[in-house]
Amino acid sequence: MTSRFLSALALGAVLVCGACARNAAPTQIGLDTAAMDTSVVPGDDFYNYANGAWQRATEIPADRSNIGSFYRASLETERQTTELVQGIVQSNPAAGTNEARIANYYNAYINTAAIDAAGMAPAQADLARFAAIANRTDLSRVLGEQIRADVDPLNATNFHTENLFGVFVTQGLATPGEVLPYILQGGLGLPEREYYLSNDQDMVRLRTEYRAYIERVLTLAGVNNAAARAQRIFNLETQIARGHVTREQSEDIPSSAAVWSRAELNQRAPGIDWTAFLTGAQLANQQRFAAYHAAAITRLSALVASQPLDAWKDWLAFHQINAHADVLPTTIDQAHFAFYGTTLNGTPQQRDRARRALDSLGANLGDAVGQAYVQRYFPASARDEVRTMVDNIKTAFAARIQGLAWMAEPTRAEALRKVETIVVGVGYPDSWRDYSRYEVSATDAYANAINGERAEYAHQLAKLGHPMDRNEWWMTPQTVNAVNLPVQNGLNFPAAILQPPFFNAQADAAYNYGAIGAVIGHEISHSFDNNGAAFDSTGALRNWWTDADLANFRTQGEALARQYDAYEALPGLHVNGTLTLGENIADVAGLQAAYDAYHASLNGREAPVIDGLTGDQRFFIAYSQTWATKMRDEALRGRIATDGHAPGMFRALTVRNIDAWYTAFNVQEGQAQYLAPDQRVRVW
Repeated sequence: MTSRFLSALALGAVLVCGACARNAAPTQIGLDTAAMDTSVVPGDDFYNYANGAWQRATEIPADRSNIGSFYRASLETERQTTELVQGIVQSNPAAGTNEARIANYYNAYINTAAIDAAGMAPAQADLARFAAIANRTDLSRVLGEQIRADVDPLNATNFHTENLFGVFVTQGLATPGEVLPYILQGGLGLPEREYYLSNDQDMVRLRTEYRAYIERVLTLAGVNNAAARAQRIFNLETQIARGHVTREQSEDIPSSAAVWSRAELNQRAPGIDWTAFLTGAQLANQQRFAAYHAAAITRLSALVASQPLDAWKDWLAFHQINAHADVLPTTIDQAHFAFYGTTLNGTPQQRDRARRALDSLGANLGDAVGQAYVQRYFPASARDEVRTMVDNIKTAFAARIQGLAWMAEPTRAEALRKVETIVVGVGYPDSWRDYSRYEVSATDAYANAINGERAEYAHQLAKLGHPMDRNEWWMTPQTVNAVNLPVQNGLNFPAAILQPPFFNAQADAAYNYGAIGAVIGHEISHSFDNNGAAFDSTGALRNWWTDADLANFRTQGEALARQYDAYEALPGLHVNGTLTLGENIADVAGLQAAYDAYHASLNGREAPVIDGLTGDQRFFIAYSQTWATKMRDEALRGRIATDGHAPGMFRALTVRNIDAWYTAFNVQEGQAQYLAPDQRVRVW
């Protein structure tokens, strides 16, 4: 799960059986008891107690870098979406409809014979634009033309690789009511700056292979002098990496609220011709900008003037090809997977084309597919059930705030306002995207990708000059995920996370509160993690804490960071407790709130014992099973280096901070995962 500023997170799915047995009494335990290893003492190794048999028996599919509960939910969602899209394709939909756009996009994408026959011809107009660059003004204009929008800018510190900068549009951090374009760092083909700068032997090896990959792609694309151009590109990217702010700096939201005027762009970031750049980016009339990565904007702008023009032209050409490898000849697509899939993530086999087509549809026609998806697979009754759970967990979280002895009344009042005013979207948005201006060809997959990016960019720019829409969705309904949106003080729970193993209408409350309830609690708690706590109830970046309260909160966060620093993912490779702190705070607070809401749902009754397990035991096992995780070593190293989420097997250990877990499993001092009461992190 993710929070960060307005970014996306990873979670669950849709109800498999729709409305079936929805009014019947719950009869299922919900848990995967076959996944457990009951020979393990829970207090010694709770993750393997809950998941040990699954961990031993499960093989990571050849086309995946990892596997876990999200994969299980994704498979069902993928099956449903495949059935849906193929039905649309076979129905011969009327021209101009969303169904026709879906059919055209899908048919063009899976037609690799046509893509191969076209060769590099679809990209020639773009490559010719780069080749025609004659001076810094031309370069600045083209860099602006290459700008793309994204709905997940802070889920990584490197924006779209084909762009030197990215643009993201929402309310400014420190400008309540004013929607601004955020300028963000980008331009790297490797995941982030440390891949270029670290002396770690794995990083050295990866950048050597990346340099070879650049040359291979240029060769396959028919570019002459590929070796020399590849070196030039790699050298430029290394300079770009040096210009980037660090991951830790990028995560420091309170220090990133700078707003620059049009004049300040020239003053603070010389090197680019900003008039040409903003004209190319369709922002010529914009007078104010959120300079989120301010130091990087200055340094990257200077590179436009200091680095050779030919290096920039080569860099533009490579990244245009690299970013669209899936809709260019198969040899390029395969080379792209060999590096990004196998070398970086250890995945031996690429997913089949039809499944990848669904992902591409989701990126460019996500709402069109999502609208059809929820009509077919997600009943209104499911939406109502989850909304009730959300209300219950919000109530539980508010009660915890009321009970915090250390919190002063002014801080408490604003915290309660945040909980009360959170806008929660469940399943799908109340209004859908209009794709009528998005031209989708039945034969040109490359054009569809480019036009889709342009349509998304236009959609984002259209928000400028208007009040922020607090009901805006940042995920499609068919996404197995969820998100907290601090600037909107909102949450999105897509339909596709509301299915097993996260939600099962026929399972008892202990299972559902331990699984999807903890997810809901996690997302609510992101409004109060180390980043979310910097925003007030209106979504404005404002310190609403007393000094003493903030110091207490930070002390608890530091203790949680140290706890996660101690977890060793691979020999010598530890989780970064500071990088993952926001997610870990949300896990602890969210699990506790879900537990309180579960007990409130019992209305004073004793929970039944099912298959020899008490209600509390089922609650905590359900939580641990949602974090069942198996990862290839390469993917695990990448996760530790770049991701704000700790690997799932460590997130399952959140239970160590919950007093009720110790009682439920009789965890005693001396057992491996025992924490003394004063070492358990409370946070909220």
